[in-house]
Amino acid sequence: MTAGASYRGRFAPSPTGLLHAGSLAAALASWLDARAHGGQWLVRIEDIDPPRTVTGASQDILRTLAAFGLESDMPVVWQSQRDEAYTSALTRLALDGRVYSCTCSRRDVEQVALQRGLAAGIYPGTCRHGPAQPGPQAIRLRVPDPPADVVDFIDRAAGPQRQALAAEVGDFVLRRADGLWSYQLAVVVDDAEAGITDILRGADLLDNTARQIWLQRCLGLPSPRTLHVPLVRNAAGEKLSKQTGARALDGADVLGELRRAWAHLGFAPLHAGRRDVFLREATARWAERWLAGAPAYNDGHRDDRR
Repeated sequence: MTAGASYRGRFAPSPTGLLHAGSLAAALASWLDARAHGGQWLVRIEDIDPPRTVTGASQDILRTLAAFGLESDMPVVWQSQRDEAYTSALTRLALDGRVYSCTCSRRDVEQVALQRGLAAGIYPGTCRHGPAQPGPQAIRLRVPDPPADVVDFIDRAAGPQRQALAAEVGDFVLRRADGLWSYQLAVVVDDAEAGITDILRGADLLDNTARQIWLQRCLGLPSPRTLHVPLVRNAAGEKLSKQTGARALDGADVLGELRRAWAHLGFAPLHAGRRDVFLREATARWAERWLAGAPAYNDGHRDDRR
């Protein structure tokens, strides 16, 4: 892709808590990639899971991003206001015979998978021919049978990837039994409507990419390029998150926080004394590395590919 206004990236935090160092690394990477390409950068609040949403977190996230110089180039999108778009996509899939109702609980899935010798979390297709039992119904997307289930793609950082959906994932949920939308459906619909060309996000979401590509194909939507950046981890090696004790970003130390995020992304220090200068110099350095297409990450470890 050549640099220019056709590029559109995004940062899509969930308001389950305040932004932390891991959030900033992902936000900074996506913002820098957009600026290096001369494109646009959007912010989307992924607030489709009310039980996990923290009151006031969404506005705090937006204020924090602004304090670090990372502001959306277009109006912020709120997933909680996108029910009609998700319903429309699900209806299209239903008319094409691509989805079905499922009454299996997570425990049901685990027990059947264990009995059949499947890896944990892989849906065994119990309800493919009709709900196996009474109860609340989730909606699952059918994945193709082997060998048509193999999805290949190239991540800008991790390189060539391959996932056999039937064997490694199974039919996956688009709407939960409690009526809430799944991440997979919402992110695919929202990225397409916003014209997103490039997705930069944490490496923990790399294995979600193949199923999102399959869903995009089912809906006749384009697949954005991806670049998955290394996770920020705590001293125990766990992904930094609210659940693992991540501290909120220090708004009084904007340059210090930016420098730490920059170092985590694998770059040598920048000594700029102002936020605007730091971001300008970081954009130039990012362009030198990533617009040339040289991979640099493998979940936090540098590689020697050039």
